[in-house]
Amino acid sequence: MRAAPTILHLDMDAFFAAAEQASKPSLRGKPVVVGGLGPRGVVATASYEARRFGVHSAMPMGQARRLAPNAAYLVPRFSFYRSISEQVMELLGRLSPLVEPLSLDEAFVDLEAGGVADDSASARAAGERLRADILATTGLTGSVGLAGSKMIAKIASEEAKPDGLVLIEPGTERELLAPRSVRILPGVGPATGEHLRRAGMTTVSDLAEAGEDELVRLLGRAHGGSLYLMAQGYDDRPVVAERDAKSVSVEDTFDVDLHDRVRIRVEVERLAERCVGRLRASGHSGRTIVLKVRRFDFSTLTRSETLRGPTDDPGVVREAAGRLLEAVDTTGGVRLLGVGVSGLADYTQEDLFAQAEAAEAAEGAAAAEGAAGTAGAVGAVATVAASEEGAGGDAGAAVTGASAAASGEPEAHEPVERRWAPGHDVRHAVYGAGWVQGSGVGRVTVRFEEPWSEPGRVRTFAVDDPELEPGEALPLVGRG
Repeated sequence: MRAAPTILHLDMDAFFAAAEQASKPSLRGKPVVVGGLGPRGVVATASYEARRFGVHSAMPMGQARRLAPNAAYLVPRFSFYRSISEQVMELLGRLSPLVEPLSLDEAFVDLEAGGVADDSASARAAGERLRADILATTGLTGSVGLAGSKMIAKIASEEAKPDGLVLIEPGTERELLAPRSVRILPGVGPATGEHLRRAGMTTVSDLAEAGEDELVRLLGRAHGGSLYLMAQGYDDRPVVAERDAKSVSVEDTFDVDLHDRVRIRVEVERLAERCVGRLRASGHSGRTIVLKVRRFDFSTLTRSETLRGPTDDPGVVREAAGRLLEAVDTTGGVRLLGVGVSGLADYTQEDLFAQAEAAEAAEGAAAAEGAAGTAGAVGAVATVAASEEGAGGDAGAAVTGASAAASGEPEAHEPVERRWAPGHDVRHAVYGAGWVQGSGVGRVTVRFEEPWSEPGRVRTFAVDDPELEPGEALPLVGRG
């Protein structure tokens, strides 16, 4: 525990929703909800305007729509949020070499290690400078908490929301915590909170008065002991600059349960490709491939396979995930699939067997192409198109194309209707940059505006309009 409030916790305000409002002038001051828009989607972030209606993170999207039917509902743009996060983390890095990111929009900073603060006055000044720099650089606001420990700094930043700074002087922790709910302490979730409530403990002061022995009896040695220390306001965890990743994974929840084994296999392969993309982006490889399957009855199965050495080869991960899928009963339907890689390393062990298999496959494909006639060539083109789509794009479209060919409907080589996600960026050859407000029945509605412009006009186009194409996110500041 420190004698000066030199641990800073930054939490960006309603980050995803605020970024969307900043980039879309017509949404400023209005309720905005970001998350999965399907029947099983959940809220990732809600703007403060939406929170007034009771919408909050992790809420089912259907419930959010009932509470705030007139809000703007948008699909996340993670690459856009990540670019803003990188700007924020760079600003934190200027304050101290000890920055511990917790997520895209949240981090601890050790101000003392950076030599920018050694007492309350200098810590407050550093926090205010940071908030001003974040606003100037990104156009967004963040809330700052300052304290002598990580736990109290995080509590302080929560009190500072939105767009504020709260400093809690060391030595006042117990007085601050005593009347608060036990849920304010790290590690006390709904289940633990209910367990403590049944034991007559609802506030932090109740925990402190109960004593360590009682908490250990209720929660076990490790959890009970640490909870007793936190109830005293004690937290000596250091700010850790590098937190080693233990695994990399991706998963998707489907609006409608999947029953077709071919479709399920295509989805697993697509997830494997995405997982390897994240694995490579993090500079890692891994030895253990993990498949996660949540079935129609919410039962969840996990299967894993450990390779001879670490790999970041998409073919190896894809095939391993496929083998794991063969051992899973998907009768009745699948609502969620996930693929992960654990046992991470920062090097790759080349798999000569996998290389040999790839070479044989390439030779076989070349031979088949040479032997195919004109009619066969058309079929091969359709097959390759479906395979590419399943590996890196819309797996459902690939399966639909294959089924259509078998049933005599239009073949897979015919144009597929483009999909436009609400909130995503587009560019029109005539009207310039805009974003998708909605689409359906062969039409897409676009609002044309930029972060530095006035609210823009809305226009509607055919979904296959050749002058309309996906666009890049525009910077929030720096123009206008």
